[in-house]
Amino acid sequence: MLGTLKGKVVGLLGLSFKPNTDDMRDAPAITISDLLLAEGAFVKAYDPVAMDIAKPLLPNVTLCPDPYSLAEGCDALVIVTEWNEFKQLDLIRIKDLMKQPVIMDGRNLYEPEKVIKMGYRYRGLGRGFNGNQNLK
Repeated sequence: MLGTLKGKVVGLLGLSFKPNTDDMRDAPAITISDLLLAEGAFVKAYDPVAMDIAKPLLPNVTLCPDPYSLAEGCDALVIVTEWNEFKQLDLIRIKDLMKQPVIMDGRNLYEPEKVIKMGYRYRGLGRGFNGNQNLK
């Protein structure tokens, strides 16, 4: 969705392996951040409760105090953990803070048509929905 990742800023929403816990054992966020960093991306992250535990596990990731500071300057956001808090985000505000309005929804948290109508390029994992379609 971004072409090359070199020099791109990618924000990870959610770090713990599941919502309502700070458990980072086998958390997909660790693997995802490692892969993004290996491709030359800058990685930022936010999680409602796992930040202290994640910090030593993700030394090359910039941890942000909230989802809005995370979104600032991002080329893409990746939904890693399905926290209820993320369902309530002001997606218009988030979009205005981003460099590029791209969401890779690893938890299918959002309705594709709705997010695309807001102006995002969107892809939900396993949905078979091409988020680059123009639904206007």
